[in-house]
Amino acid sequence: MAKKVILGISAFYHDSAAALTVDGQIMAAAQEERFTRIKHSQEFPEQAIRFCLQHSGYSIDELDAFVFYDKPLLKFERLLETYYAFAPRGLRQFLVSMPVWLREKMFLKRILRQGLQSIQPYNKKKLKLLFPEHHLSHAASAYYPSPFSDAAVLTIDGVGEWATAGIFHGQGAEIKKLRELRFPHSVGLLYSSFTTFLGFRINDGEYKLMGLAPYGNPEPGQTESFIRKIKSEIVNICDDGSIRLNQAYFEYSTGLRMIHVKKWEKLFGIKAKKNGESFTQDECNLAYAIQKVTEEIILKMAQEAKRLTGSENLCLAGGVALNCVANGELARSGMFKEIWIQPAAGDAGGALGAALAANYMYFSDKRKKPDTPDCMQGSQLGPYYSDKECIEALKKHKLHYAAEPEFDTLCEKTAELLEHGKVVGWFRGRMEYGPRALGNRSILADARNPMMQKRLNISIKNRETFRPFAPSVLAEDADEFFELQSPSPYMLLVAPVKKSRLSSVPDSYREMNMMDKLYVQRSEIPAVTHVDFSARVQTVDRQTNPEYWSLLQKFKDKTGFGLLINTSFNVRDEPIVCTPDDAIRCFLNTEMDALVLENFLLVKEE
Repeated sequence: MAKKVILGISAFYHDSAAALTVDGQIMAAAQEERFTRIKHSQEFPEQAIRFCLQHSGYSIDELDAFVFYDKPLLKFERLLETYYAFAPRGLRQFLVSMPVWLREKMFLKRILRQGLQSIQPYNKKKLKLLFPEHHLSHAASAYYPSPFSDAAVLTIDGVGEWATAGIFHGQGAEIKKLRELRFPHSVGLLYSSFTTFLGFRINDGEYKLMGLAPYGNPEPGQTESFIRKIKSEIVNICDDGSIRLNQAYFEYSTGLRMIHVKKWEKLFGIKAKKNGESFTQDECNLAYAIQKVTEEIILKMAQEAKRLTGSENLCLAGGVALNCVANGELARSGMFKEIWIQPAAGDAGGALGAALAANYMYFSDKRKKPDTPDCMQGSQLGPYYSDKECIEALKKHKLHYAAEPEFDTLCEKTAELLEHGKVVGWFRGRMEYGPRALGNRSILADARNPMMQKRLNISIKNRETFRPFAPSVLAEDADEFFELQSPSPYMLLVAPVKKSRLSSVPDSYREMNMMDKLYVQRSEIPAVTHVDFSARVQTVDRQTNPEYWSLLQKFKDKTGFGLLINTSFNVRDEPIVCTPDDAIRCFLNTEMDALVLENFLLVKEE
């Protein structure tokens, strides 16, 4: 029986990507931004497609289907109906957006075919084009790679065509939609509205808002009024997790901005923030308030998903599923026995979901149970670079390097550098798919160093000082450091640091301003312990990523701690590095001390 070869893509909004599957097995997947170096690129993912085809060895003519991650005509219908419903408001946005839609989006099939033609010639009559719904693509990306044969599936984002959230039931090879929340009522747009009000960029700053929230003061009276105002004026939350947003406070349906800024300023008594300004305690408290409201909504949606499906397992996808603080609360609730979250939960993951939906639902393929913890292969689905390619990049930059063909020796030397307080760029194996570096394109450092968070933020990453860093920990040692209910291989769960690892803090700790609070030593691993004594954990499994596991083990042999800071190998406003050349440039332009580039070790002092 012939194999089913399917290419899925997401494009034309943000985080364009491509993914190729063969009989449901994921062969390759990558975001376009990694190749173009334009963060959150929305362009047709030409280079990501080239990589997927080249890596898998298939041509376009050998594809059984080419799948786009949503239904553009249904989205167009939503725009027209929204403009009509709010008329005459929104006339300006209508006049701006319609020419683009009429020129590009209405003729998407032609644009997709032309995009493929620019990659290689193919028979246009033979190629099958498919268009699953946006939230079905998200649901498929979460359920099919998961280890479950029966699961509730919850998808939450800004907006797809009409849906902004969905509850599905995955059983065997089938996914059935049970419930959806529709535009303009959206958890993702609610969270993004607070993101922009507090001075961050939409589709990029939501995780910064999540990182700011723990600086809010949870003591009675500090955030209660903000939570009360959000729930009485901005959003009505129903028992089943469905919400209604008060459109008097928003402009995204009809305008070119997300919110009515003056109404928000009057409601909260806070001026809209400009990017780069320092934060007051009130602004931190507002971030805390919307995070707590979002967690309440997600927990209620999950409870409704359990009621409708009766399943003990939950799968999550959509951009809001990257809110690892809410995910941690959901895991600790004990509502489900097991939770699995798609590591590329945002629109990039829609490319993979589109391909898998076509494979199992259009072509009716039988689903196989994975031999490993899941079918994502540790999300190591991007390009790999040979020693020859690394040497070419090193020679181009005229760098002195040492080859270490024995991996054990390379690990030993790297662990020694880390033990002595050095910051190491770690570039080995296939690039990760999704927004997190998971040990193949990572910057690593010692989490025991109390000054390392400050150093990494200022001298290496060039980003806001309040931003926390995540720990990678040996999976078998995770419960020595964290109150984790389950493994967290994709860095998508926040968990409290074990009390036995915490340090005593001053009695005035809660009342301190954010910068003073930041530099209080809170635990034995201060560089990864957030101000609320939690951490965004990645558990590293020997079977899934044996090389990264070995490095952690070497570090443990030297220090007794099988744990390191793991942050993505990039600087602010740049995508994670993809090629050896990207890695070398990032290494040279920051205060990183050393670089492991496949089998080569570069130490800056040398």
